[in-house]
Amino acid sequence: MTRTKFTAALTAVVLAAAALAGCGDSGGGASSDGKAVVTFWQQKFEDYQQAWFKKYVDQYNASQSKVKIDYQVVPADTWQQKLKAAQAAGKAPDVATTSYGNIAAGAAQGQFSELDGLLPAEAWSDIKDNVKSFVTINGKHYAYPMLVEPSTVLYYRTDLVKAAGLDPASPPKTWADLVTWATKLTSGNVKGMTIASTAADIAWSSWGLQYNACGYLPIADDWSKARATDPCFAKVAEFYKSLFQGNTMPRQPKVGYPDAQPYGQGEVAMMANGSWAVGQLKADYAAMIPKTAVAPFPSLDGDPSKPTATLGGWTLTVDGKTKVKQQAADFIKYLLAGDPAIMADFFKTSGFSKYTVRTSVDTALAGTPEATSDPFMKIISEQVVAHGKQEPAYPFDIALAFGTAVEASMKNTADVPKAMKTADDAINDVIQKQQLKGTAPKS
Repeated sequence: MTRTKFTAALTAVVLAAAALAGCGDSGGGASSDGKAVVTFWQQKFEDYQQAWFKKYVDQYNASQSKVKIDYQVVPADTWQQKLKAAQAAGKAPDVATTSYGNIAAGAAQGQFSELDGLLPAEAWSDIKDNVKSFVTINGKHYAYPMLVEPSTVLYYRTDLVKAAGLDPASPPKTWADLVTWATKLTSGNVKGMTIASTAADIAWSSWGLQYNACGYLPIADDWSKARATDPCFAKVAEFYKSLFQGNTMPRQPKVGYPDAQPYGQGEVAMMANGSWAVGQLKADYAAMIPKTAVAPFPSLDGDPSKPTATLGGWTLTVDGKTKVKQQAADFIKYLLAGDPAIMADFFKTSGFSKYTVRTSVDTALAGTPEATSDPFMKIISEQVVAHGKQEPAYPFDIALAFGTAVEASMKNTADVPKAMKTADDAINDVIQKQQLKGTAPKS
């Protein structure tokens, strides 16, 4: 789960009313010069993203005479309320940014148009194999992927690693190795490691580690029952506990997991964070870049082919009730599935902090000096993204139950077996109350 997954916070009722009042222009129509109007809502992200979207919307509008894209940026803190209000009023945008985690539920509720037949077959075959399932429900495509952001990458200070007598060219391969490094790198006011330490952050940032230890998540594949008491999940909790109880990480962090500030300010020698931290380091802590290296987060048993990260990110979807379905799909084809140079430009603009889902864009980037000279891109793309797993689509209450158990065990408010049993009970309770049994989406 990326930073952006938590930005759609609930707002006051008055905001919902205001949002509804502001939705009158959405939905397919015609402009004064006879062009079909496709309304495109983009959730507000980093400033460079708005500039990039506007650049290519303007180019698309100028490239043809039949369609006008009405581009609107919606603040992240009002996005959820405004979108729901527009959908309730039958005035949803024709095209919208949508996270991977919302596709299954949206497709089940008829919010999105099926894109098969609207986009050419080669658009789908270009998507990387481990990402295809992210936008596929029961064999049909309901979104076109734009990017992925791996949730967990290991960042480390090469200068401090050398000073501690460790080899920066040979980063930790196992969880045990990482604990050893964190211990040796803890010196004075500098802690060896920072990783999620609160339930809400552990809940989603540990998905990759759960997959790594067990090969599955703490709920049955059909969402019929919990399985948090399986012994492999205890190993995840023990790993977090060893870092925390070893005093190798901040005990009261000032910021959440997605924020690279502690590493950027020199408070820690290593950091677990998502790929987005690359962008923050380049923008706010440029002096750290020459002495920073990245590596895949270690695996429990040292097997580098096993996932240690989930891949969050964004797609574009077409509204299920739009009157300009084909025109909307044509715009998505142009922006995300067409000329690889367009998306290559996006990843260059992002500082290579986000990663492509298309093999043709990888090829395009391979021919650019900016990409080939970037100190982080190749490692994250080939060693992290390539093995990443999809974020689960189950309710966040499931993830939070597990995160709460890990926090309790790492901070010694409960022993590991008791914490895992509590998580198991909580997950079963959510399954029962939300009637989840048998509702898991099928890719």
